Amino acid sequence: MSLPTFPIIDPPLTREGSLNEIISSIAAEELSLSHILNAEGEKLQYVLGTLPGLETAAALDEVMQVNQSVQETLSNVMEQQMLLTGKLATAMSAPILPGPTGPTGATGATGPAEGVAGAAGATGPTGTDGPVGATGATGATGAAGPTGGQGPAGPVGAEGTAGAAGAVGPTGAAGATGATGPTGAAGADGAAGAAGPAGAAGPTGPTGIAGAVGAAGAAGSTGAAGATGATGPNPTVTAGFAANTQGSSILVALGGAPIALPNAQLLSPDITVNAGNTVFTVATPGTYQISYHVNTTVGLLMGTRLVINGANSTPSTINPVISTSNFENQIKVTLPANSTISLQMFTSIVGTAILVGGGAGASLTIIRLDGPGLVRAPEHDTEVEVGLDFDDE
Repeated sequence: MSLPTFPIIDPPLTREGSLNEIISSIAAEELSLSHILNAEGEKLQYVLGTLPGLETAAALDEVMQVNQSVQETLSNVMEQQMLLTGKLATAMSAPILPGPTGPTGATGATGPAEGVAGAAGATGPTGTDGPVGATGATGATGAAGPTGGQGPAGPVGAEGTAGAAGAVGPTGAAGATGATGPTGAAGADGAAGAAGPAGAAGPTGPTGIAGAVGAAGAAGSTGAAGATGATGPNPTVTAGFAANTQGSSILVALGGAPIALPNAQLLSPDITVNAGNTVFTVATPGTYQISYHVNTTVGLLMGTRLVINGANSTPSTINPVISTSNFENQIKVTLPANSTISLQMFTSIVGTAILVGGGAGASLTIIRLDGPGLVRAPEHDTEVEVGLDFDDE
């Protein structure tokens, strides 16, 4: 097999000429690709009937076949276009080798031996002031002159003596009473004088003889019933109860987890609960009795407590040393207005507690014992003795 031969090019191509030929060939190929794309476009126009010459309308399958042919041609054109783009980028980035060094030019004329004197430079900045010399020694203080004597204060004048009071003259004789003038108009009422002291109580008079009992009078007619008055507020009822009977599962974190009490809620108007049924707000101040019960499905080494106004209540806390499934406690506490109360489980190790379902898994009871406006029922019945005294008939 013989080696390929290349024709002799005369004159020989330079590097720059070769790059120009390559770029010209790329341009010619781009021009041919544009003609191919134009032909494919006319092919589609002919099939779709936008160009004259189609005697019968093309069927759908024929249109699809032509479309497939055009797609394949466009795919090949795109591949060729990518090759041409890479070829053009390579040709455009090819370095141009420097040509041969030209002949050395003639030596220039020699300049003058001494250059023109330059302009005087600007005056340099003034130097900093030298250090201040040391202060000379202070001269000796002259002797103080003698202090002049203080002049004497002038004497204060003596106060004159008070003159003697003159004697009171004798009272003159009373003049004759003049005639009574006409009665003047009544003046305005003067201010009421201060009440005089109460007189001493007089002695109690003797008890009179009891009169005979009179005959019973005829019964009067029954008056019309008055309108029923509006029902007043009942300050005696401030209480609340809520429970959890759903068998809820509670993830107990280290800081404690509140227990939701959404069931069997019976709250007086001044006790409200938040949307999560975990925080109860008591609007009325007073002394309250608060009790709770918590029952879990298995014994747990966890604790329970009340959180009142954001603080853990120590008297309400149950923190057993062995696992248990039943927690209950009752406290009495004085609450200010708008106090918050929540029931909480806590632990030293994160765990899950499951409340008993279908029964008293957890419950909370709040009862006001004392406070403003509270009317308490008497602890014992009051016995009233009524004595009747009848005269002997």
